[in-house]
Amino acid sequence: MGFPDPYNAFITQCEPEKKGEGRLSGYTIAIKDNISTRGIPTTCGSRILEGYIPPYNAFAVDRVLAEGAIIVGKTNMDEFGMGNTTENSAYGPTLNPVDTSRVPGGSSGGSGAAVAAGMVRLALGTDTGGSIRCPAAFCGIVGLKPTYGRVSRYGLIAYANSLEQIGPMARSVEDVALLLNVISAYDSRDSTAVPKPYDHAPDPNIQGVRIGLPEEFFGEGVDHRVAATVYRAVERLEEQGAETVPCSMPSMQYALSAYYTTCMSEASSNLGRYDGVRYGLADDFRKHWHQAFQEVRQKGFGKEVRRRVMLGTFALSSGYYGKYYLKAQTARENVRADFARLFTMVDLIAGPTMPTVAFRLGEKSDPLSSYLADILTVPANLAGVPAISVPCENVHGLPTGLQLIGRYYDEERVIDAAYAYEQTTKKGG
Repeated sequence: MGFPDPYNAFITQCEPEKKGEGRLSGYTIAIKDNISTRGIPTTCGSRILEGYIPPYNAFAVDRVLAEGAIIVGKTNMDEFGMGNTTENSAYGPTLNPVDTSRVPGGSSGGSGAAVAAGMVRLALGTDTGGSIRCPAAFCGIVGLKPTYGRVSRYGLIAYANSLEQIGPMARSVEDVALLLNVISAYDSRDSTAVPKPYDHAPDPNIQGVRIGLPEEFFGEGVDHRVAATVYRAVERLEEQGAETVPCSMPSMQYALSAYYTTCMSEASSNLGRYDGVRYGLADDFRKHWHQAFQEVRQKGFGKEVRRRVMLGTFALSSGYYGKYYLKAQTARENVRADFARLFTMVDLIAGPTMPTVAFRLGEKSDPLSSYLADILTVPANLAGVPAISVPCENVHGLPTGLQLIGRYYDEERVIDAAYAYEQTTKKGG
């Protein structure tokens, strides 16, 4: 059993099995390995969950199966979603199908690579700080982070609950919209879910849509060649009838710090259960509990996970909670307020998805430089608003992404604008 996987896009392969008729009948789909699948190993890209087979499906998985999709496997990812390269996987790095010397992005890099390589038509990823949009930009596909609450997180193995969302990835905006249509039904088992199903076919008519261009999205750290491709993409939207509005988002200077303080703190809490007793690798229980706990986590968690858990524990500790975590929540509210202010003036916000093209494998060995690459994607997660990445022109043969961010539950307009741009690229005009 098995199929060729030259990019190490999959951790687990499944025997394709046709499930019946529906809107996704005959569509092959890959599932990120932090989304629970009944009877199929689910590792989160970590040794600590080696051998774990969930007894239930995530809500999104049940939805795609009910519509006839064929699951072909579980995709590689940065361990517990912590990374933007897929190099932090316990199962080895995924390679970018566009250029195998480069990363596919992360943490949904396996899903991005599988779609880009044509191994599957659709994929489910998760996005905590850009983990769908980053691989979409680096691999030259379409990826959407839905509004927080629009897709149930039931069955998603938690990293940072207040930030993460399951979302669709595909080679076209139409397929992304179709998959969102399927997975966005209400689920009472997720207390954060909102009954806002998506039921909309992409429409390229964007006449009169106002698009904001925050100067901070094109500033320091953004490769000028990437910025230029996005400006040209926005010009194409103007040719389709959209209007552009220069604007500013001052809270951007605090967004990255607020994001990492928040997600690391939540990771510290969520990953506490992996102790070899409740979850994780079993250990010799004759040892002192603290020793067994330490050895299980040392053996089961990779370096980046251990780093983030320790930093998050520190941020939540007595004497530092107010200095770090509470300040991060204040900064997060400033990001939300900035989006609310901008969306009284514009309908969408546009900018690059990632500040550069895909990194070379091993290039981001310094954690801080890797974290800085998330600067353009984390604001949408902090605010909970929807955001899509759609392929732009290439820079020296490598894909770039146009990111479009919308109001809460306005995926319809976000997808329409992405579709309008996609149509101009197909026409070659």
